[in-house]
Amino acid sequence: MAIFLGIDTGTSGTKAVLIDQSGKLLASELIEYALSTPRPQWAEQHPDTDWWQAAIKAIQGVLAKAGVSGSDVVGVGLTGQMHGSVFLDKSHQVLRPALLWCDARTGAECAEITELLGGAQGCYDILGQPVFTSFTAPKVLWVRKNEPAVYEKIAQILLPKDYIRFKLTGEFAAEVSDASGTSLFDVRQRTWSKVALDKLGIPSEWLPRVVESPEQTGVISAEAAALTGLKAGTPVVGGGGDQAAGAVGCGVVSTGQVVSSLGTSGVVFAHSDTAAIDPQMRVQTFCHAVPGTWGQMGCVISAGGSLRWYRDTFAEGLGYDAITAGGASAPAGCEGLLYLPYLAGERNPYFDPDARGVFFGATLRSTKDYFARAVLEGVSYAFKDLFTLFAEMGVPVSEIRASGGGAKSPFWLQMMADVIEKPHVLLNIDEGPALGAALLAAVGTGAYSSVPEACAATVSTRPGAEPDAMQSKIYSRYYPTYRALYPALATAFKSVASATEGTP
Repeated sequence: MAIFLGIDTGTSGTKAVLIDQSGKLLASELIEYALSTPRPQWAEQHPDTDWWQAAIKAIQGVLAKAGVSGSDVVGVGLTGQMHGSVFLDKSHQVLRPALLWCDARTGAECAEITELLGGAQGCYDILGQPVFTSFTAPKVLWVRKNEPAVYEKIAQILLPKDYIRFKLTGEFAAEVSDASGTSLFDVRQRTWSKVALDKLGIPSEWLPRVVESPEQTGVISAEAAALTGLKAGTPVVGGGGDQAAGAVGCGVVSTGQVVSSLGTSGVVFAHSDTAAIDPQMRVQTFCHAVPGTWGQMGCVISAGGSLRWYRDTFAEGLGYDAITAGGASAPAGCEGLLYLPYLAGERNPYFDPDARGVFFGATLRSTKDYFARAVLEGVSYAFKDLFTLFAEMGVPVSEIRASGGGAKSPFWLQMMADVIEKPHVLLNIDEGPALGAALLAAVGTGAYSSVPEACAATVSTRPGAEPDAMQSKIYSRYYPTYRALYPALATAFKSVASATEGTP
């Protein structure tokens, strides 16, 4: 049976998965790396020494685990963290570490781009969404302003997974779902925006050609084959940004299906057959990895990342299971102790890079377990914000498919169902974006005629968590206070950001 490889260039590591044509997971391999934060609000990684070296090891490792040869792999799909900027010179060498999606240094550039595009209405008309620090275009302008010697040498700009494509195939290409998050792309027309490029003064030749997600973009080169163990000539398809590919891996390919992904960042992604864009631009509309469709998406920047931060800062030596077990001993609502998960600013619904993480309502009764539970509850409330926006927009939600590392915690999954007040189902295989990338490779190499057909044949669900009415009632008492905290603190957030600006 044919075997397909999916590679996910994530924020905390690179994952490789192998599946057969039935969707059976043959093996998975994760190679982790660090996040560099040289200054407040900065986040960087090196495309070669972090991502590419991890990709080589992950591919070698997953082949060894599955006990298969690279020649058994029929197709390769790519996915990864969105928005990050890889700058190459004319010799295709990396010019500087990539600025990542969670890098929030570009507030001034976002304002500049918004003005150049004609304000909020112009952004809506040209891009279909606001400009935010996560996105790629502000990073390009930041380099132009602050690192002119680097900017003068730029010959190519790539997104994270597309750098791995280049290293695997020698080809420059992007695909529509990932390109949607650059602030340089027309999501309605599914192409680079000439208007945006002209107004921002960014040469179009710096950007790669753009394709639909299952489309073949190149083949494994002899050099990459020697490094990874793959067979030279193996097709590599477009793939998808991590959220679109993750939606494919969860089978979210028809209206009403929604994936709630609780990873380092948190995302709610709803399939749509039309490019329906919120006029208030509180959520994004990106192209889906299913050709000719779109997705409404909201993001919690520090979701699982909040729990990781809590562990590393306050619970060193404890595992996540121990932390959540402690949190389970605290009462629902933590007697009013609330947590805002804005450790790296927040995207939806506020689009505020200056927002900060906050614990509010601590008392002498607030133990370490209260704080642990408050972190879990705060992230869950942030997800409820996204579902509240979807309800206001009229986005249909008939089924929530839970994904990501957080969904593997029965306690946190139940909390999510209780806070959001909707059932959550689990998946037969939860390998997230990497699985979706492998399925896109199966479609692109002809194993399936379409992405929906591939998902119908390989993805199934099982019971997850039903809302508990009593718990939901408790959370509904505290949620309005949670919602009120950001507006009350927004001015203070900006004051803190101003005070720390330029701090080494």
